[in-house]
Amino acid sequence: MIRAEPAGGREHTLTPEDCRAQLTLILNSTDFEATGREHRFLSHVVEEALSGHGDRIKAYSIAVEVFGRSESFDPQTDPIVRIEAGHLRRALERYYLTAGHSDPILITIPKGGYVPTFSERSQPPLAQPTAPVVSPTVAEAPVRRTASRLLLPAILVAFLAAGASVLAWWWPSARPGAPETPRVLVEPFENLTGTRAAAAIASGLKQEVVSHLSKFKDIVVMESAAKGEDPSISPPRFVLAGSINLAADAFQLRVRLISKADASVLWANSYDGGLKVADLVKAQADIASKVATSLAQTYGVIFQADANLHVDNPPDDWAAYSCTLSFYAYRVDVDPETRSSVRACLEKAVARFPTYATAWGLLSLVYTDDYRFKFPADPASSAAALERALVAARRATEIDPVNIRGRQGEMLALYFHKEIDAALKVGKQTLTINPNDTEFMGEYGERLAVSGNWHDGCPLIADARQRNPGSSAYYESDLALCAYFSGDYPLAAMWIKKSPAPSNAIYHVIAAAVFGEGGYKIEADRERAWLDKNQPDLMKNMRQVVSDGLARSQDVEFVLGSLRKAGLAIAD
Repeated sequence: MIRAEPAGGREHTLTPEDCRAQLTLILNSTDFEATGREHRFLSHVVEEALSGHGDRIKAYSIAVEVFGRSESFDPQTDPIVRIEAGHLRRALERYYLTAGHSDPILITIPKGGYVPTFSERSQPPLAQPTAPVVSPTVAEAPVRRTASRLLLPAILVAFLAAGASVLAWWWPSARPGAPETPRVLVEPFENLTGTRAAAAIASGLKQEVVSHLSKFKDIVVMESAAKGEDPSISPPRFVLAGSINLAADAFQLRVRLISKADASVLWANSYDGGLKVADLVKAQADIASKVATSLAQTYGVIFQADANLHVDNPPDDWAAYSCTLSFYAYRVDVDPETRSSVRACLEKAVARFPTYATAWGLLSLVYTDDYRFKFPADPASSAAALERALVAARRATEIDPVNIRGRQGEMLALYFHKEIDAALKVGKQTLTINPNDTEFMGEYGERLAVSGNWHDGCPLIADARQRNPGSSAYYESDLALCAYFSGDYPLAAMWIKKSPAPSNAIYHVIAAAVFGEGGYKIEADRERAWLDKNQPDLMKNMRQVVSDGLARSQDVEFVLGSLRKAGLAIAD
């Protein structure tokens, strides 16, 4: 008999036959996306463990017996086993998030070795991850975006606190369907001048707006109301309408977003452009970009409208959509208790709607937060969280290769996995898919900056901040770092002072570095005192904390030197 890990507070025993049956389920599943060599790898280590030969499971024996390496194999110079083990862990994680979500036995290969573990579970894996999660009682310290989205409506945060944890538990098991997705009907723009020229401009502008809006995959853009009359298709909840007026050498577009529920105008704006061909083409593209960014981005008008919308007894399609709204509310202050409820809510959402790409992408981001916001962290649990993040992100991009949140999750997971070049490659490709997504633009800008490319990353962060109408205080801490690394300490101090985050430990680390390097003794003493009182464990692990966020050793050493100037005791 095999002693299983406790499940639901009880100890169980598993027979070797139980575990072999589970192995067969995995190997025969189309959702276990592993190579033939990885199939042999898993079969070998499982059989060795079940036969009582776990002590024989070493990199050398796997390389020779499974991969056909010669007896001269040296695991110190040939990393093939370690690499294949990483691939195998990801394949197992993905399997248990998909086809194996209700399997009774978990087979995992913990990092640091190749001996598999077997555990019996009593709850679905999306509520009980395959690897232990760091205890939520551990002090948490957000690394980034310490400047909260101050303009986010308070009602959204209230919705999250009151509703997300409830929504996580009332859904039925997965069945066919689709989550709620906001639908926007773009009506033909009215020709107020009545000329053919005005009609052509109105038509061109509408098509350009439709094109830019359609790049946001979390809304559905409709050009005909008749499409919404199909009972299988939800009717549009928003209408974008506008009018064109021509003068002698210019045109003006007035445009507004209307809620169909009560005919209220949620947003309105006007834009001007010249009538010369070159001016007209540029103006159409610029106007469409601004309209799409204002309406459809993460903290845009549509998001705000739905975040403030109260739904009594929400159906599960709306509940799943609400989980995505609650994720962005959680990102206001990256609160650990809120994160737990949002994570559970999103896990239920993907269980209910397995092809909900955005929910998978956001779940990946939450898992990455589990990894980077735990100080001190258990290395095994942190690594498992990062593996879950990569699995969930790749699930999102498998469902929808151009899903921005999925690609964002993959970029972040790769970055913190220290695969910096791969992360930046994903970021560069994704920004071309939708250059109007300021949420991604800011994230990619930060990845560029903290990887050492401050010259290209910082302008992206500044542009994202300027273009995001719902979070004017969103990027201040990033901009403080940009000014700090450029040597402009008064500007860095200005930005960090605009980023009040009293419970955010990493905000205080950034502030201490800025004030210490800039010679602001009173402010530096205040930050050091806060860290001593509230984050003593983080203080003991400061080198690792800084190294996790910054890719270049010279940047790490510069920050540590600034922290020493602020009075922090940091070992060389």
